[in-house]
Amino acid sequence: MRQLSSWVVAAVLSLLALGAMAQQGPGPLPQDPVKAQQERQTRQPGNNSDVWKEVRSGDPRFTTTTVKGRETDVLLQSWGDTWRRIRNGPATFYGGWLLVLVIAAILGLYLWKGPVRLHEPLSGRKLRRFTALEMTVHWTTAISFCLLGISGLIMFFGKYVLLPLIGYTLFAWLTQLSKNLHNFIAPLFIVSVAVMIVIWMRDNVFRSYDWRWFRRAWAFFLRSEHIPSGRFNAGEKAWFWGGVLLLSIIMSSSGLVLLFPNFDQTRWTMQHAWMWHVGAALLYIAAALGHIYMGTIGVERTYGNMRHGYCDETWAKEHHEIWYREVKSGRRSPAGGAIPAGAPHMKERP
Repeated sequence: MRQLSSWVVAAVLSLLALGAMAQQGPGPLPQDPVKAQQERQTRQPGNNSDVWKEVRSGDPRFTTTTVKGRETDVLLQSWGDTWRRIRNGPATFYGGWLLVLVIAAILGLYLWKGPVRLHEPLSGRKLRRFTALEMTVHWTTAISFCLLGISGLIMFFGKYVLLPLIGYTLFAWLTQLSKNLHNFIAPLFIVSVAVMIVIWMRDNVFRSYDWRWFRRAWAFFLRSEHIPSGRFNAGEKAWFWGGVLLLSIIMSSSGLVLLFPNFDQTRWTMQHAWMWHVGAALLYIAAALGHIYMGTIGVERTYGNMRHGYCDETWAKEHHEIWYREVKSGRRSPAGGAIPAGAPHMKERP
C-alpha cells in the first residue's frame, strides 16, 4: 500500500507540473531566429516549416526583395499550389479521358460503319474546289497546329505516359525540344489561322438550309445520306466558328500571355492564362481529331480536294449539291471551273 501511495503522489505532482507549464504558454520566441533554425536543421533536417510560415505571413521583415515590380515582396504565392493541384489533378484526368473517348468513338465509328461512300460512280469531270492560296493557308495552319498539339501533349501528359517508357534523359531532351517547337511555331499558327478566317469567313455564314444538315447529321454518318449544302456544310461551319475562330482566339491570346512573361504579368495572371490555354487546346485537339477523320478516311474521296484542289462532280453533287449547282449554273465561278479528267495537272488522281 505504501508503494501504491507513492505512485499516486508522483502522478498528481506530474499533472500539477504540466498544468503550470501550460498556463505559462509556449515560452518566448528565440532571440536569434537564424540560430534557432540552424539548430532545428540539426535535429530535424529538411524541416523548414517556420521559415515558410514567416514568408507566407507577408511580414516585410521576411519578404522584402531588392527587385521591384508588380509582385515586389511576394516571395511565396499560395495560389501556386492550387494551380499545381488543378494541373496534376482534374485538368490531367478529365483532359486525358476526353481525348481517349474521342479517339475511341472515331475508331468505333470507322470499324462499325466504315467511311461515308458515294452512291454513284465518279464522273471523271473535275471542279476546282480550292485555290492555291487556300491550300497553302490550310496546310500551313494544319501542320503548325499538329506540331503545337503534339508538343503540348508531350509536355502535359509526358511524365505519365512517356517518362516510364523512355527514362529521364530521353524524356528531358524530348520535353525541351517540344518546348522550343511550341514557342517558335505558335506565331506561325496565329498568323496562318488569321488569314484562314479572312479568306473563308464569307463561305461559312450559316444559311437556312444548314439546319437540315444538323437535324440529319446522324443519317449522314450512319447511312451515308445525301444532305444538300453549300461550299461548306453545317458541320464544317460549326468547326470554323467554334474551333478555327473561337478556340483559336482563346488559345492564341492566352498563349501569348505565357509566351511573353516579360510584359509584367503577375503569376496569378499567368496561372489563369494557362488554364484557359490548356482547356481550349484540349477541346481544340478533340474537335480537330474529328475534322481530320472526316477529311481523310471518314468520307470517301475527300482528302484529294485539299491535296490537289479539285473534286469530282459526283462527289460535289452528293456532298455539296447547292454549291455544285451554283457553279454549274454560272452563279458561282471557282478558279478552273469544270475540266475533263486527264488534264495535265490531274495526272495524279485524288
